[in-house]
Amino acid sequence: MHAFVTGGTGFLGANLIEQLVAEGWRVTAMHRPGADISRLLRLGAIPVEASLGDCDSLRAALPAEADAVFHLAGNTSMWRGGDAQQWQDNVVGSANLALTAREHFARQDKPGRMVVTSSISAYGYQKGVISEASPQLATDPRYHYHYSKMHAELAVREQIARGLDAVFLNPCGIVGKYDVSSWAQTFFMLAENKLPGVPPGAGSFCHAGAVARAHINAFHRGRCGENYILAGTDASFLEFFGLIADLVGVPAPRRTTPAFALHAIAALSDLLSRFSGREPAITPQKASMLTSRALADCSRAERELGYRNSVPLADMLRESRDWLVAEGLLKLPQAQPG
Repeated sequence: MHAFVTGGTGFLGANLIEQLVAEGWRVTAMHRPGADISRLLRLGAIPVEASLGDCDSLRAALPAEADAVFHLAGNTSMWRGGDAQQWQDNVVGSANLALTAREHFARQDKPGRMVVTSSISAYGYQKGVISEASPQLATDPRYHYHYSKMHAELAVREQIARGLDAVFLNPCGIVGKYDVSSWAQTFFMLAENKLPGVPPGAGSFCHAGAVARAHINAFHRGRCGENYILAGTDASFLEFFGLIADLVGVPAPRRTTPAFALHAIAALSDLLSRFSGREPAITPQKASMLTSRALADCSRAERELGYRNSVPLADMLRESRDWLVAEGLLKLPQAQPG
C-alpha cells in the first residue's frame, strides 16, 4: 500500500507516518518549500515538495500508485491577522487536494480513498455534548479557525458529490509525542514560570497514537462521506494544567482566571495588534476557545473504526514530556521520577 500524506512534518503527521511505515506502507510525505524534512527521513517517509495552493504541483507530487491520501495539513491560527492565509490553506487547499485526489483515483483500476483530518471545531460552540448528529454551527467568521474547518469539509464534499471517496475525522485536543507547538507550549510556560493564568474551560483530550490509528482504520473501514468524532478523556483546564505542573516539577495552579478577565485581555491585545501588526499571546478566538466546554461523544468511531482512547490523560502528557526532554527541547527544574 502507498500513502500520500500532507502535514507530515507536523505533530499528528509524524505519529501517522510512524504507524504506516511500521505496517509496511510506503509513504510519500508532502512538505512546503524550505520545511525541515529531517524527521520525515528518520521516520522512513519519501519527502516531496508541493503546495496546496497549486493543483499542478499537487498532481506532480501525488504518486501514480498511491492508494490513500491522508490530508492532515492545516492552519490552526486563531488571530484575525492570519484569516486570509488560513482560508487559502484550509479551504482552498482542501478543495485543490480533493480535486487532485478525485482525478487521481478516477485514473486507477483499483479503489482509493481520501481521509480528511478535520476538527471538533467544525461543529462550532455548542452547549451540550457534540456528536455526529449535532449541527455544524461554525458559521461565524469571527471565529475563523472553526469557520475555515467547516468550510474545508464543505469543499471536500463538493468532490464527493462528483465521485471522490472521502472520510472525515474530527479529533478533539490531541496529546502525545512529537508535539512542539500545541499543548506542548503549556509545558514550556509552566517550566519557565510564564503561565499567565488558567482558563476556566474544559475539553476532551485524545492520545495522538489512537488518533493516528483511527486514520488508518478510517481508510479500511470508514463510510464515504461520514464524520467520525475522536474524543477521549474529559478534563477541566485546571485539572489538565495541574497534571502538567506535576510532570515538570512545579506547584500546580489552584484556581482559574475569570472568563471576563481573559476576554478583556484578549480584546485589548487585539486592539494593540491592529497598530503593531503582530499576533498577541491571547486573541479573542483563543479566549473563546479556552473559556468554553468542548465535550464530545465518540461512540460512532468506537463502533465503526475500532477507535479506542485507552491511554490515561496523565500517561498521554507523560509521553509528551518525555519526548520533549529526550529531544532537548524541555529542561525540567528538577529531576523527575517515573
